[in-house]
Amino acid sequence: MAETIPEDGPVPALVLRGVSKAFGGLKVIQDLSLAVHAGERKGIIGPNGAGKTTLFNLITGMLPPSQGHIELFGREVSRWPSHRRAALGMARTFQITTLFPKLSVLDNVLLAVQGLRSLKLSMWRFQSAYPEVQAKARDLLQRTGFWDRRNAEVRHLSHGEQRQIEVVLALASDPKLLLLDEPVAGLSVAESKELGVFLNGLDRTLTILMIEHDMDLAFSVVNSMAVLHSGTLVEDGTPEQIRRSDRVRELYLGTA
Repeated sequence: MAETIPEDGPVPALVLRGVSKAFGGLKVIQDLSLAVHAGERKGIIGPNGAGKTTLFNLITGMLPPSQGHIELFGREVSRWPSHRRAALGMARTFQITTLFPKLSVLDNVLLAVQGLRSLKLSMWRFQSAYPEVQAKARDLLQRTGFWDRRNAEVRHLSHGEQRQIEVVLALASDPKLLLLDEPVAGLSVAESKELGVFLNGLDRTLTILMIEHDMDLAFSVVNSMAVLHSGTLVEDGTPEQIRRSDRVRELYLGTA
């Protein structure tokens, strides 16, 4: 099933047109077309081996497509490296934690903000010499509800809170499109629910594309879903349409 790509109206945040990726004779993504519109929250679901992480790697520039085109905010970016795509307004989180556990929440955010500026090469000045970095970190933590935990060492936070801080770090670049790669991997049911509340509290103008196996979380956060199977897009619609799909139940849930 191919997504109908609009040719008029507002420019989508992300468009894939006939994208394929092969590793030798193994076709991981096959002729995939998909659009993600500004402000949309789309889930990417499918069984293991469906090609979800490969798709994210294509979108972010970690892998080049074998065929097809990728457009980000109306720009053709198929051969752009990751940093150029990020500069257009894209950010990504990963399944593996990338935090500094012995540093405070605030210090982790300060490092993320500083890393986006040319002053990251200035090694011999105190953080206090950069009031704009301090202000940006404070704003991020206040907007996401972590200002009162700013002095806590990250290692003392729950696993779920650490996942939330990773999202905060991704927001340091003020992205317009945020890619979340299985954000609740390894979390308890309670922590997954907390992360869902956290994600739903983010600015509604932020476009989110999320890979997720936890269907309860996915259905609570997204307003559209794309289902992959063997690298092919088999369904794309609202969560309710996906719930009712016989094909999804058969391919993804293993029921006829």
